[in-house]
Amino acid sequence: MGAGGRMTVKEQAEQGEEFHRSGEPVRRSPTEKPPFTLGQIKKAIPPHCFQRSALRSFSYVVHDLLISSILLFFALAVIPSLPSPLHYVAWPLYWIFQGCVLTGVWVIAHECGHHAFSDSSLLGDLVGLVLHSALLVPYFSWKYSHRRHHSNTGSLDRDEVFVPKTKPALAWYSRYLSNNPLGRVVTLLIQLTLGWPLYLALNVSGRPYPRFACHFDPYGPIYSDRERIQIFISDAGVLTAGYAIYSLASSLGFWYIVRIYGVPLLIVNGWLVLITYLQHTHPALPHYDSSEWDWLRGALATVDRDYGILNRVFHHITDTHVAHHLFSTMPHYHAEEATKAIKPILGEYYQFDGTPVFKAMWREAAECVYVEEGSTKKGVFWYNNKF
Repeated sequence: MGAGGRMTVKEQAEQGEEFHRSGEPVRRSPTEKPPFTLGQIKKAIPPHCFQRSALRSFSYVVHDLLISSILLFFALAVIPSLPSPLHYVAWPLYWIFQGCVLTGVWVIAHECGHHAFSDSSLLGDLVGLVLHSALLVPYFSWKYSHRRHHSNTGSLDRDEVFVPKTKPALAWYSRYLSNNPLGRVVTLLIQLTLGWPLYLALNVSGRPYPRFACHFDPYGPIYSDRERIQIFISDAGVLTAGYAIYSLASSLGFWYIVRIYGVPLLIVNGWLVLITYLQHTHPALPHYDSSEWDWLRGALATVDRDYGILNRVFHHITDTHVAHHLFSTMPHYHAEEATKAIKPILGEYYQFDGTPVFKAMWREAAECVYVEEGSTKKGVFWYNNKF
C-alpha cells in the first residue's frame, strides 16, 4: 500500500501517509479528481472482457453445484459410516468446504443481478432468483439495493451498506467495544453471524431511511413503485425455499437439516459480510459528503484483497473488486485480465492489500471505527479510532 521510503514521519503525514497500529505505513488514496476518465479506463481493457457468455456462465454454475453435491454425498453417506471420533473432524470440514463452495454460488447469483451472467436479462434474473432463493436471499430486493450501492459508493449520504458513522453519531458503548480485544471479538462474532439477516430484515448497517426499511417489504422506502411486484416475487422465492427446508426438517429432523444446510449457510453469510466489509473498510480509503462526492472517485474508494485459493472459489469477487465497481456488468471470468489492464491507468488510485484476511479483519475492526473530516480538504472523511 506504499512504503514511504526514507521520508520522515512528518513528511509522510503531509503526503497522506498513515500508519497502522503495528507501525506499517498506509498510503492513502488520492482524493483529487482523477486525471483520467471512465472512458479512458475502458479503452485500456481488451474488448472481449465485456462479452458475456451464457454457456460459460452456466459452466460455473454446474461446476459449483457438482462440487456441492459431492460434498453433500460425503455428509449423507460417508460421515455416518466413519468411526465416532472422526465425526468431530469430518463435520467441520464439510461445513467449511460446503460453505465456501456455496459462497461461490452466491457470487454467481450476484453476477446475475448485475446483468453479467448473460446478454439476456430474463435468463440472468431466472438463474439469480433460483440460486439466491435457495440461499434464502430475496433476489430482486437485494439486486435493487445493491445497484444503489454501486451508484453511490463512498458517499456518506447515499451509499446503501457499511456506511461509516462520524464520531458524534457513534453509540456510547462503541469505544469500549473497539478498544479492547474482548469487545472486538463480540462485535465481529455478531457481525459475521447475524449481520446479513439483520441487514435484510432491519437494515442494520444500511443507509438511514426516514422510516422502517426492510428488504422483504415491497412498500418499504428502499423501493420505487415500479419495483414492488419484483419484491413480491423475491419474497415468494424465499418463502418457497423456506417451505422446502421446513418440509425436509419435518421428515428428516431439525438438527439433521441444521448439520446439512444450516451451518454451511451461516458460513456463506459470514463470508458475504466479511468480503463486503473488507472491500470497503480500510484506512487508505476515503469517504465523501455531498459537497465532494462524485461517482468515479466513489467507485475507486474500494480495495482488492487476496484470499489465496479462495479467490478462485469465490470467482475473484475478492481480488478484482475495483474493476467490478467500475464495470459491474463485466463477467467475473474476465475480471483478472481487466484488473491487470487498468492498474497502470489508475496508478495510486488503485488500492490492493495482501494482508492475510483474518489479520486484516482484526486490524480494520480496531482501526476503522468512525470517520472524520480531514484537515486538508473539506468534504473528505477518513477512518479513525481515537477517542
